[in-house]
Amino acid sequence: MTFATSFVPDIRFGEGIHASIASSAGALEARSALVVIDGFLAASGLGEQLAAQFAAVGIAAEFFSGFAGEPKLTHVEIASRAARGKDLVVGIGGGSALDIAKIAACVAAADKDPMHYALAANPLPKTPLKKIMVPTTAGTGSETSATTIFAGPEGKKLWIWGPETKADLVLLDPALTVTLPANLTAWCGLDAFVHAFEAATNRNAHAGAALYAHAALGLLTEALETAVMTPTDIAARGKVLLGSCYAGVAIDNCGTAIAHNISHALAGLAPVHHGLATALGFEATLAWLTEADTAELAAAARACGLADAALLPGFVSDLMDRCGIVRALPKAFADFSAEDLAREMRAPENQPMRRATTREVSDADIDTIAATMMALPRTL
Repeated sequence: MTFATSFVPDIRFGEGIHASIASSAGALEARSALVVIDGFLAASGLGEQLAAQFAAVGIAAEFFSGFAGEPKLTHVEIASRAARGKDLVVGIGGGSALDIAKIAACVAAADKDPMHYALAANPLPKTPLKKIMVPTTAGTGSETSATTIFAGPEGKKLWIWGPETKADLVLLDPALTVTLPANLTAWCGLDAFVHAFEAATNRNAHAGAALYAHAALGLLTEALETAVMTPTDIAARGKVLLGSCYAGVAIDNCGTAIAHNISHALAGLAPVHHGLATALGFEATLAWLTEADTAELAAAARACGLADAALLPGFVSDLMDRCGIVRALPKAFADFSAEDLAREMRAPENQPMRRATTREVSDADIDTIAATMMALPRTL
């Protein structure tokens, strides 16, 4: 067996640790910073708290919160321009805020547009700005990964990849996740679960990443339902947040597979929450996937407390039920067909996830999966 693992950023965990953001920036020798923060967090008073933090340590901070939903090209362009001349970029919020911050910290180090680096067309600048990532949702794991996602000029999901995008410091504060609504907690948590599962079982899986993936599966199995049903349970919130972080480490090393091929393809058709789309795609394909009966699938099942992989489909469906996940797509999908989704699943940008899947994904499989997905109610 041979494998290599990518580096894991400095991670600090604790309730209230977000109060150390500015002092941590000072320790990184920053004198100016761009803070990319979700708009509702900025309006909640956190923006003012952070501004006071930075002022107290003598760091000039500019804030950018002019985005909503999935990151778009215009968002990363604005943030990249704002980051130029700064020493540091802080991302605080969900995966969108973190991805925008990571891209901006890289693009700001040169004079190229973000599209110059999309789909790894060109190498990233080797001297990006320093980065601190503070996730407030527990799903994407973007705080520890080398991948960033944004929608290009045609609305298709694109990615920018490279070790240059990685954080210098990750602060995990479960207190920042308490106000996340139950449906978003469930969607994000299932996304993290699928990250860990796919990284542990796809064709790129290896023992170095399984260490993180299996730990993530155990944490999420134990705590996700409690975090959904009892949102103020800090212990459960912390386990889900740490599970999401570990899952991010796992996909940073091994990538994802068919469920993410589906969720990215759905996003290419119409707006849909990534975690929901991934969970729906995972449930729709898991019985087919576990027919492969590999050692990796069996190990992932054991990490969830199950005797064998054949029990996984029922286990996941039950977990989704207990977390209140409604099996439906947004109304925006009303005008799209299974053929439309199948076309997106075959799109070039989605092929790495197709190829990584532990079972070969034939064109006939894609047609069957697309039909299953588009048979869901379109009522959200």
